[in-house]
Amino acid sequence: MISTVRQQYNAAFSATRYQNFLDWVAEQYQHRPPFRIAETPLFIPGSFRDKLFDASQAIAQQLMTPQFRAFSEQALLPEQTVPGESAHTTFLQLDYGVCRDEQSGELIPMLIEAQGFPSLYFYQDFIANAYRKFFPIPEEYPHLIGGLNSDSYFEILRKIIIGGAKPENVVLMDVQPYQQNTAIDFLVGKAALGFEILCITDLRQSGQDLYYVNANGKKIGIERIYNRLIFDEWLQRTDLKASVKITDPLNINWVGHPNWFFKISKHSLPFLQHPYVPQSFILGQDTPIPDDLENYVLKPLYSFSGAGVKINVTREDIQQLHTPEHYILQKKVEYVPVVQTPSGGAKCEIRILMVWEDGAPQPRMVNNLVRLSKGEMIGVKYNLNKDWVGGSVGFMEPL
Repeated sequence: MISTVRQQYNAAFSATRYQNFLDWVAEQYQHRPPFRIAETPLFIPGSFRDKLFDASQAIAQQLMTPQFRAFSEQALLPEQTVPGESAHTTFLQLDYGVCRDEQSGELIPMLIEAQGFPSLYFYQDFIANAYRKFFPIPEEYPHLIGGLNSDSYFEILRKIIIGGAKPENVVLMDVQPYQQNTAIDFLVGKAALGFEILCITDLRQSGQDLYYVNANGKKIGIERIYNRLIFDEWLQRTDLKASVKITDPLNINWVGHPNWFFKISKHSLPFLQHPYVPQSFILGQDTPIPDDLENYVLKPLYSFSGAGVKINVTREDIQQLHTPEHYILQKKVEYVPVVQTPSGGAKCEIRILMVWEDGAPQPRMVNNLVRLSKGEMIGVKYNLNKDWVGGSVGFMEPL
């Protein structure tokens, strides 16, 4: 998106350098990520950066209102509601497609998703520094936001996740975490902060207290859970059994309370009002179906990783839904192939990563994530046998 930096980067690129980069990433934690890492980062001009930041702050303000708090209660299903909800989300992500304004012709961000759940906070700093190690990235172009460097950024994460506890009493919980596509993020986080990485099936319960048994056979009490478990995935795993029920009242502090995964989600989109938020609405038994369905995307509220999304939705698709109130229709946006690569233009999404510390008046932007695509959608299955696509990070023109 910054032509001079792009030209310099592409001219210096080679397949050998890229493979060395991938091998180095895999060697650091003895783990090769299963997802595709893109050949390039994104170079974000100041004008677009400002639009991203302004939109994110405005949207975050709406998510802080009592009106949103009341609206978000509708997102919780009884079987997925966890006691002890925090006053606000700890993590906030906003995903934007890079689009073009029809009137001005300028590039603009359009909100695609909102998420009250932790993203790849550790990996994104790691991969940004890996790009810097192997490729010509202007030193003055930050990937972190608000004047942070890697040290101060990790101190914020330490304060939020570890708090005043000992690292051994803090657990990252997921479903078979070492088999997750995001395992590299867990490994970087464990190395940096020292928390334990456990499957929900490794947790034990005694009354309202939780503990786990370490490698030496010692019982270790759990004080804080850095929650990476997604209910939808856990409920589908009928092959796994847990001895704890996380919907019980428990004597632990949730770092990223599970309820916010649902409350700030696709369910939030119809509430938000902003020029960079496309129209969307929750379906219902009596909701009028638009005549121009070709301009909408159908998204299930209770799914993850793009499961169940229909981009070419028909009236019959909607009429066949058993629980239409668990779906939204969202106005399509047209991504612009702004990233010039040796094999053609690539489209992209930019995720702004935010954190909201306890006691802070509002969330703050700290990092970013980029996904490049040449397919119909961003996901992996739409980009098979394509290059210069996949996960990446944005380096921003300095303020």
